[in-house]
Amino acid sequence: VQLQASGGGSVQAGGSLRLTCACSESVSGPNVMGWYRQFPGKQREPVATVTSGGVINLSDSVEGRFTVSRDNAKNTVSLQMNSLNPEDTSVYYCYLNDLRGGRIYWGQGTLVTVSS
Repeated sequence: VQLQASGGGSVQAGGSLRLTCACSESVSGPNVMGWYRQFPGKQREPVATVTSGGVINLSDSVEGRFTVSRDNAKNTVSLQMNSLNPEDTSVYYCYLNDLRGGRIYWGQGTLVTVSS
């Protein structure tokens, strides 16, 4: 299984970006897809996740600004980021937790830079 993320870049504060992650194959059974981010010197932290059953979890810091969605037919998960602020500047990682297989997969990081 490989995860390929796209959509990072630079934007001014208040702007929007959309990240998309494509999974190379369909994962059968229960799983969780989503996004984490990592600030310099800090551990990777969850931003937004969505289960195969459609349950969504957003971190408090992005609630009301970010939305996460998945397309199971296309094996993709997307993160729509609105009202971005400089504190959102980070490397964002696509994430897949295959609960049945007991494995976690990570995509390559994609940098999001928000300037004030």
